[in-house]
Amino acid sequence: MVNEAALTARAAEVAAVVPDPELPFLTIGELGMVRGAAAKDGAIEVALSPTYIGCPATRLIAEEVASALERAGIGGARVRTVLAPAWTTDWITEAGREKLAAHGIVPPPLGAARAALFERPALRCPACGGTRTELLSAFGTTPCKALHRCLDCAEPFEAFKCL
Repeated sequence: MVNEAALTARAAEVAAVVPDPELPFLTIGELGMVRGAAAKDGAIEVALSPTYIGCPATRLIAEEVASALERAGIGGARVRTVLAPAWTTDWITEAGREKLAAHGIVPPPLGAARAALFERPALRCPACGGTRTELLSAFGTTPCKALHRCLDCAEPFEAFKCL
């Protein structure tokens, strides 16, 4: 007999190490997208929250998770998209924040999601460390990032949007 609790924990672990297709140096676990796994109707179901409701990678991520589960011997698993509560940048792990910074993408400060609608958090330039920055475009190379420029060194940089 299969230990259901161990199987659901293993499914969540397998899902968590799937790389994000738009930011392949990060896993979806580090982004906080894996909401958990559970046994439902005789199958394992993994719940994922997209970083944005309109994220173009949502379907691909679900397919990659299903493939990873199959390769791990967890056949017949389902992947379910969970929209509520909505994903927030506060769910990005510390390791995820460190990886973003290491790749020149300014991670959102912890707790910034609560203030995202009312104030813009101070951003530190990844090139020179200056804090005098400006928003150039609300849209970066992916929907979850915005393009900024440092007013001290004039270098453009991306920052993960706060949600």
